[in-house]
Amino acid sequence: MVIKMKKIVKFLVVAVFLFIFTLSVKALEPSIESKNAIVYNMDNNEVLYEKNPDEKILIASLTKIMTALVTIENEPNLKAEVDLIDEDFQGLAEKNLVTAGFRSGQVATYNDLLYGLLLPSGADAAKALARLVGGSEENFVKMMNDKAKKLQLNDTHFSNPIGYDDKENYSTVRDVAKMFKYAVNNNTFNSIITTKKYTMSDNSFSVKNTVAGNTNGGSNVLGGKTGTTTGAGRCLASYSMFNGAKLLTVTAGAIYNQKNTNNFKDTKTLNDYFKDNYTYQTLLSPGDKVLTLKTQYLKENEMSFYADKKIVKYTNIDFKKENLKFKYKGKNLITSDMKKGEKLGVVEVYFNDEKIDTIDIILNKTPQFDTIKYLQSNKIIAIAVGAFLFLIIIIIMVVRKKRKKKYGQNGYNA
Repeated sequence: MVIKMKKIVKFLVVAVFLFIFTLSVKALEPSIESKNAIVYNMDNNEVLYEKNPDEKILIASLTKIMTALVTIENEPNLKAEVDLIDEDFQGLAEKNLVTAGFRSGQVATYNDLLYGLLLPSGADAAKALARLVGGSEENFVKMMNDKAKKLQLNDTHFSNPIGYDDKENYSTVRDVAKMFKYAVNNNTFNSIITTKKYTMSDNSFSVKNTVAGNTNGGSNVLGGKTGTTTGAGRCLASYSMFNGAKLLTVTAGAIYNQKNTNNFKDTKTLNDYFKDNYTYQTLLSPGDKVLTLKTQYLKENEMSFYADKKIVKYTNIDFKKENLKFKYKGKNLITSDMKKGEKLGVVEVYFNDEKIDTIDIILNKTPQFDTIKYLQSNKIIAIAVGAFLFLIIIIIMVVRKKRKKKYGQNGYNA
């Protein structure tokens, strides 16, 4: 019997452990191969996940995000036709760089070159744009670095418009995320990276998007830019939308070989994690109590204050209101000299020890003074008032007695 009970207890312990483990697995952070990664919520710039986000790294063709930005912001007519020359193709084959398919002597538009730059990551398009927009590659790179400073990409520097390995061409995934977010908010840039196929204006060839709709990255990926070199590994900047949120993901440093597509797989892993575990949730609704204050000599012993707005946050689906904390800063006692509409202070709303919002505490009604409570709390004054009233009564009685004596019972002088 004892042995049987031990087996039962052992079984129950194992069962409870497995149950708890199953519940906790979902909450574990995702595991990825990429050495560097960051996930932003583009709606509020909140960092949701990071892995070595500030390490300076080679970024390969993620460089072309800036190449495109400088072109778009400095060329007023993207439909203008330009001539491609031999200089635009020099050194590309020697460096074994990917090209879009342009040729020397071809007439193309700036739009053609931008699509060739961002969709198949054409180095030929990058060189041509640098010459056409900057006058020279050297001057164009200076324009790229000037733009990086304006965007406060403090850990970023460019040495070429293509992104081939060079120790002076570096960034961090945090800076790349800032740069990519800025770029996505540009209508022209966003239109290009979300286009699945583009045919050149002269119908000479077409290019396909290697990111948008890529099933390895998940069907929610709307657009992005890849980067691959032996030094940088496989990189990917992309943005996705699900559960009402627009998330921007940058991964870098996945192992480089011909078969490895872990930049896409890692992005899918991160996206799936947030898709399965996070959503926008209402933390507070108008009417939810956030504070109670005591009163002094008022008809009400205390007054409660309530949220006057909805507070929504992108958070874990396991959110519980017990995770909310309120810190009040302001007057701690409501008195009769206060007026309706007076601001008493603010309640700071914290979620998992992070301050997420503030609520103004406004007195929404006129305090009603309670004389009885005042006297009950101040016995000396109450006694003095009582004695004064007693004295008044005695005086009134004495006066009445004298009048009766002087004028008689009927009030007439006898």
